[in-house]
Amino acid sequence: MSVTIKDIAKLANVSHTTVSRALNDSPFIKEKTKKRILEIANQLNYVPNYNAKSLVLNKSYNIGVFFSTISRGTSPNFFHEIIDGVNSAIDKKYNLVIKGMDDCKSLNYVSKDRFDGIILVSQSESDNIFIYDIIGKDIPIVVLNRKIEIDNVINILSSEKEGAYEATDYLIKNGHKDIAIIEGKENFKSSVFRREGYINALINNKIKINNEYMVRGEYDIESGFKAMQKLLELKKIPTAVFCSNDDMAVGAIRAIQKHGLRVPDDISLVGFDDSAFCDYVSPALTTVRKPSRKIASVGCEKLLGIIEEPDKTINEKLYISTKLIIRDSVKKII
Repeated sequence: MSVTIKDIAKLANVSHTTVSRALNDSPFIKEKTKKRILEIANQLNYVPNYNAKSLVLNKSYNIGVFFSTISRGTSPNFFHEIIDGVNSAIDKKYNLVIKGMDDCKSLNYVSKDRFDGIILVSQSESDNIFIYDIIGKDIPIVVLNRKIEIDNVINILSSEKEGAYEATDYLIKNGHKDIAIIEGKENFKSSVFRREGYINALINNKIKINNEYMVRGEYDIESGFKAMQKLLELKKIPTAVFCSNDDMAVGAIRAIQKHGLRVPDDISLVGFDDSAFCDYVSPALTTVRKPSRKIASVGCEKLLGIIEEPDKTINEKLYISTKLIIRDSVKKII
């Protein structure tokens, strides 16, 4: 049978209210008494009953991690890094509930008695309906991954456009002018920003934009394979391709190999995200490191701060920088 607060109170010869305050680090308990209670609790291997505690404090001890979508457009590596980042920062007393918004049939599912806070990994402006609903329900929320223009919300994201610019500029500095892009999922803000970074790099280096070199993908391996096949069917095949994520770059490598060509000898590739496999594909993939795990861990820390201090004014936008990671998939042609 598990140890209760009443058991500790009996051994410490104090009231169960005093024990409860000591365990919650109340300043109204003498340090000597608090120390003695904590020592007894440790000796008895006391574990708090959060189900009972939640009824008293009107808390669920659930944190919701919501994605715009999980099944369509969220790569497995990105999903894993986000969850890993949140899990590394979350207080052990909280449970994680992970959902894709496209799997929620009604906004009524998200309520204050079900969630103490929400981390939204946002990809699209259509998510704003969800954000406003959460704000209206007075549930603490932190939005990751997409820049939003909504007041009183903490927003944490990476410099997507700058990262894509740096990747494309690196290809140009290595002598490439016929540079294609395999874009991400349509209507995802990350796709828009990465496309803009690619275009800006071409414009600033006075390279003509070729619409044939701009092919849509879906952020998965298969779409990268199919997009690269389209580029290989062109009369003038690009010498380099910027892939809007690493999964599509893997698909592109396979398509190039099936066509009898090699990376980087015939076509150079750069990816985006710096997924765990980038060091292990052949050739090792040059890519832009998006600090997804850090974005998620910082977001979780910020959310816990809001939950603990609900009256604190919130309006913060944090950018975490990307970084170009140079490996073996780009050939210098000058």
